[in-house]
Amino acid sequence: MNTPRLSIVIPAYNEAARLPATLQQLRCFLDGWDYPTEIIVVDDGSTDDTAAVVRQIAAADPRVQLIAAPHRGKGAAVRQGILSARGAVRIMCDADLSMPAQELPKLLTPLTTGADIAYATREGTGAYRVGEPPLRRLMGRTFNWLVRTLALPGVDDSQCGFKAFTAASSELLFRHATIDGFGFDVEVLYLARQYGFQLQAVPIIWHYHANSRVHPLRDTFLMIRDVLHVRWNHWSGRYGHFAPQVQR
Repeated sequence: MNTPRLSIVIPAYNEAARLPATLQQLRCFLDGWDYPTEIIVVDDGSTDDTAAVVRQIAAADPRVQLIAAPHRGKGAAVRQGILSARGAVRIMCDADLSMPAQELPKLLTPLTTGADIAYATREGTGAYRVGEPPLRRLMGRTFNWLVRTLALPGVDDSQCGFKAFTAASSELLFRHATIDGFGFDVEVLYLARQYGFQLQAVPIIWHYHANSRVHPLRDTFLMIRDVLHVRWNHWSGRYGHFAPQVQR
């Protein structure tokens, strides 16, 4: 395959049931683009048939690739996929494709007008949530308030699983990221600000899926721990000594 302009990285843990539909939707959407693309699925040590499912699809479509990794967490899977990608633009994408493929171009536009990172948001004008239970939304907004207070003031939705990076920003950020779990989004966006990268929020349509891999109570606790870990890294100087400013 020609060198891709776009890389789509999908972290997957026990996603054998959902990946076929996700990959089919992406492949059909990309068929209408004159935009060389690779789809990298990082199997995070699944115990089901995730790897076999991806290999079967990849055998019929050279755009699809599998990286088989030991189970370390979503952050580690995204990091490995992003750093293995070859595209000038690299998008991280949840395995359930809760953001329809038709929304992908929205993430690309800001990168053509000066932004280094475009992050999907389920908040604000133009954003729309479909089918999310009120309790789940309340817990999400509480966590985002904590994130804004401790690490990312002004970022209204750090946890939506769709973000686009230029190759240069992704290489720098993910080589220095340390968090393997769900809180990795906060660390990456925090580092982006430390380095002086330009971030752009992109309101999207987002669909809630009841069989999400995120456990509301357990994983919220773990993500809060990760946010505190980011602050500790900052206070201890772990981030500061290698934080060059982006020259514009």
